[in-house]
Amino acid sequence: MMLTGECFCGAITYQIDGKVRDARSCHCSRCRKVFSAQASAYALVDKNEFTWLTGQEKLTSYMGEHGFGFQFCTHCGSTLCGVYRGDIHGITLGCLNEDPEIEIGYHLYVGSRATWEALPASGKLYEEGQTENEVAK
Repeated sequence: MMLTGECFCGAITYQIDGKVRDARSCHCSRCRKVFSAQASAYALVDKNEFTWLTGQEKLTSYMGEHGFGFQFCTHCGSTLCGVYRGDIHGITLGCLNEDPEIEIGYHLYVGSRATWEALPASGKLYEEGQTENEVAK
């Protein structure tokens, strides 16, 4: 499977030569801010299957204290991907051009969701994050 994605203004494009996996949605206040939405829509990608096609020089990054962060378009502000310790970790599903043939499997931090958000009927719900045993699976 080949997938492509781009930011809102089209200045930055990428390609994934493979499938995305482990789609999730986080409802915490920080994800609401970084995604400018009620929750994130994010899936993991193999860093060896991910390639920037155009505009990589227009990326800017925000890195958190634990080595995890996000990369954005400096022109339009689209959140494109997550990085962990300098490597691509996953992509924002909203920036994909094709159907990734995946569904959100679980929702994290629903206990801190916005009061105006109605939770979806599908997917496993976690009041906070996943337990260590579930992450290891």
